[in-house]
Amino acid sequence: MKVTRIDTFVCDAYRTNWVFVKIHTDSGLHGVGEATLEHRELTVAAACKELERYLVGQDPFDIETFWHDTYRDAYWRGGPVLMSALSAVDMALWDIKGKALGLPVWQLLGGRVRDRVPCYANGWFAPAVQPDEFAEKAKAAVAAGFRGLKWDPFGSAYLTIDKPALKNALQCIQAVVEAVGTEVDILIEGHGRFNIPTAVRIGQALGEFDVTWFEEPIPPDNPEGLLEVKQRIPVPVAGGERLYSRWDFRDYLSRRCVDYVQPDVSHAGGISELRKIAACAESYHIPFCPHNPSGPVANAATLQLAACTPNFYLLETMATDVPYRREICDEQLEFIEGRLLIGDRPGLGIEIIEEAIREHPYEARNLRHYAGSLTQIRPANATPYFGKGGAK
Repeated sequence: MKVTRIDTFVCDAYRTNWVFVKIHTDSGLHGVGEATLEHRELTVAAACKELERYLVGQDPFDIETFWHDTYRDAYWRGGPVLMSALSAVDMALWDIKGKALGLPVWQLLGGRVRDRVPCYANGWFAPAVQPDEFAEKAKAAVAAGFRGLKWDPFGSAYLTIDKPALKNALQCIQAVVEAVGTEVDILIEGHGRFNIPTAVRIGQALGEFDVTWFEEPIPPDNPEGLLEVKQRIPVPVAGGERLYSRWDFRDYLSRRCVDYVQPDVSHAGGISELRKIAACAESYHIPFCPHNPSGPVANAATLQLAACTPNFYLLETMATDVPYRREICDEQLEFIEGRLLIGDRPGLGIEIIEEAIREHPYEARNLRHYAGSLTQIRPANATPYFGKGGAK
């Protein structure tokens, strides 16, 4: 069996654009992957096509050879564009191998240690702005079955935050906690927006709420500063969604600057690399909690890792999505009592539907974090995408 070509597909998804790849072989088998890179979708789609010349005529089973040689020959190593493209192709190759052998990818990686994974919700809050609006949205998310809620309550603050904005953020957290009770995990997102003294100030205030973690309190390219924040605040720190390889995570882990690691399967080298990052984290007794806010193929790949990774702790799950998510793929998800079940279909267990994707072509989307519209990440007609009518 040899690879014959790579196709790319870009699909508008309101917050961003999903970027999918499909690798074809001369046997008729194909595999799918996802390279969604928010706000640089056309760039990463072109990077995926550039990898085609490394693959055409090659055996798709030789995943490690492809990964190593592609990373080696890039010369300008790492970074989000190369690694996102490499991630998508890696996923698609695992998908081909699983389909050829009639096995789910988690079986190829040693078998599963769990058949379902606990989830926390992101996107549950859209389009709330005021604390009481967040509280009502939180009640709905918990009623839908989620036992963890993540959000960024800091408005459009950048580097510093003034007293009124901080007061509003803390009131928002308080309102959510009062609405859903203390048994629900509260995860506070920082989006890497603050400087060290501001992050420390916020982190100290978060101690009142028993939060599960404070995520990316400062920009991700300063592990020394992140360690300082971690040492000065009373709540755990999470990070890693903007790290792109095991070498980046080696620095984070050796410095012990995070309590939870959050690599993204569509940015940090795909299934192959996340498997290695998870093992590195396990050696430090650090939980593995992948960043997972993107499309259905990335979610399918992350579920494969959830099945077979001992230190996998929590899965990020978007509470709702564009209503046509169910039309552009054959995703089959079942959400029961706060957990997503992990299926046993061959490969990644998902197919994309090209004709439906073409009905939602690329639209340019910009970052909302500092524009005052951060919470507007879902359309008014967003719906659950879980099987059997949604969360149970």
